[in-house]
Amino acid sequence: MPDLDSLRLLVLVDELGSIGQAAAALGIAQPSASKRLSTVERRLGLVLVDRTRRGSALTPDGRAVAGWAHRVLDEVDALLTGAEALRTQHRAELRIAASMTLAEHLVPGWVGELKRGRPDLYLGLQVRNSDEVGELTREGKVDLGFVEYPYPPTGLSTRKVATDHLVVVVSASHRWARRRRPLTATDLASTPLVVRERGSGTRETLDAALRAAGVTAVSPLLELGSASAVRNAVAAGAGPAAISALDVARNLTDHRLVTVPVEGIDLRRTLRAVWPAGRKLVGAPAALLALAIGRH
Repeated sequence: MPDLDSLRLLVLVDELGSIGQAAAALGIAQPSASKRLSTVERRLGLVLVDRTRRGSALTPDGRAVAGWAHRVLDEVDALLTGAEALRTQHRAELRIAASMTLAEHLVPGWVGELKRGRPDLYLGLQVRNSDEVGELTREGKVDLGFVEYPYPPTGLSTRKVATDHLVVVVSASHRWARRRRPLTATDLASTPLVVRERGSGTRETLDAALRAAGVTAVSPLLELGSASAVRNAVAAGAGPAAISALDVARNLTDHRLVTVPVEGIDLRRTLRAVWPAGRKLVGAPAALLALAIGRH
């Protein structure tokens, strides 16, 4: 196979009309250029250059090969340009996943601050429940995850980024809205609730808190896949729910939902950043984690 420099030389001879000018354009001596072209001719088994006392010019075969060489060089340039683009993207890329509460209320602020300092940063965010975020992180499909488990997940490095707590909410027309005494863990466990799906941090926090209080929850009234669906169901009068205080702040202000005090059960939880165990965070993931911790 002819080397790329020899193909560039052949193309320049075609474009400039002489070996001397082509050699000068490449910064090599004319005898070296002639020797390189002779090597290409031997490898291809063709006469590419017509050498006469008046000078040198490409033969018809030489012009044909020069045309093909030009296309090869264009493809090589495209390959190198594309590879550089991929390198740039990988240098700038930040893949994150966040549970729904974090993705809605906290992560946008952290990401926005990071982007203000690095406007060229390419960032992809997946919004999943906490179990799914953990799996994506363990499998290396994201660089950094944010979860709301009530306990540290296994197989991952973690760092606390915020705290949160669940509140019990009902519609304004629900009988608990007029209740004078706090609910007990038994009251909560014995009442069918509107809950998030299994694997969500909110559901895991509620279940763990009830277990710690020594009670077992009855079957849920409804099992829904997002905080907004839970809020809307409660506001419509479906039944009570235990949901993140972050998720209901606005609805409490407009009186669509009412909080009900609870005693004898700990509904606090830690919001965590997670990444593959044993991996040191550098670059954009480390910068995002630092911002999240700094906001805490």
